[in-house]
Amino acid sequence: MNTFQAIYQDGQWNKPLVPHKGAQLVLVYGAPELMQQADGFDALKTAFPNADIIGGSTSGEIQSDQLYDDSLCITAITFEHSDVHVVSDSVSSHADCSALIKYLIAQLPKDNLRHVLVMSDGNIINGSELVDGLYQYLPQGVKATGGLAGDGDRFNQTIVWHNEHVGSGIIVLAGLYGERLSVGYAYLGGWRPFGPKRLITRSHSNVLFEFDGQPALDLYRSFLGEFSADLPVSALLYPLALQQQGEDEIVVRTILSIDEHQKSMSFAGNLPEGATCQFMYANGEDLLEGAQHAAHEALASINECEPELAILISCIGRRLVLGQQIEEELEIIKQEFPTTCNITGFYSYGEISPIKSIGRCGLHNQTMAVTLLSEKSPY
Repeated sequence: MNTFQAIYQDGQWNKPLVPHKGAQLVLVYGAPELMQQADGFDALKTAFPNADIIGGSTSGEIQSDQLYDDSLCITAITFEHSDVHVVSDSVSSHADCSALIKYLIAQLPKDNLRHVLVMSDGNIINGSELVDGLYQYLPQGVKATGGLAGDGDRFNQTIVWHNEHVGSGIIVLAGLYGERLSVGYAYLGGWRPFGPKRLITRSHSNVLFEFDGQPALDLYRSFLGEFSADLPVSALLYPLALQQQGEDEIVVRTILSIDEHQKSMSFAGNLPEGATCQFMYANGEDLLEGAQHAAHEALASINECEPELAILISCIGRRLVLGQQIEEELEIIKQEFPTTCNITGFYSYGEISPIKSIGRCGLHNQTMAVTLLSEKSPY
């Protein structure tokens, strides 16, 4: 596997886009405004004429151990022993998200499919329906990792990119094929539940109306106190720990928007009635430790192969908590990998990674999710 990385910022690339006709896949993570400019696509298509160009808008772009804003961070991948097949479409062309996922997976060849990379709109798409569809329709044993596009802390519009197809409501699936390809993955947060467990007494899909029979927004406001004026952004500092009936696994859910009239809150994933939840908090040390453990677990899962590319997808909420420490999260992870392993990624509105204890694809919020790719033999 060979990779080429470059950054577009302040109207110029930090290095020439030398043509790579053999590149099969280009990952692009960037500011929403830059994602919609045709100039960026034209330059990439000229440099990588045979590649599928995929990516999305972010709440911060990752390249190596650095965080960027208002940029396009690209990684062009040339596989030596593997193939790529990319499909995409908009949810507006289908009955719902589940129908879209079923359609997309049907377009992927199944022979020797090793892994699927996912890039999805982060505002319109229901993340829980997305991962449920991946679990339902992907062949048994094939895992998926990826994330939901971001829009800083504005929560206004997210953009997804697949070649000439750029806009909102889009899901992209990149199928990776080849017996020599090894994939590792892991996720961890570092958040801690506190306070009483609360029962979700009224909800619909990802919209929460009531905890314990009380209006959800009113309860959240009373908890946040003076910080409630900054909703929904301030709620990113106190996400919810969700535990569904009959499951031991806890997943984190983060708020996307509020409805003052209905006293409701919309989250990045579903909150089913009958499930329990707790408020969560974290400090910088907790989050950094979680990122380090995610890197350790991803390395352990790649079957002793030397990783060549790491894709990091972290959450806007982690960025807000870490503040000036944010690049420490990236530095800690980089130290865990060989110096030859390139790193890319972004800060997101949701992370997609398999839940080990359940054995299915999961939607996570407020985590660091790591995906490692390698075509090298074990160490």
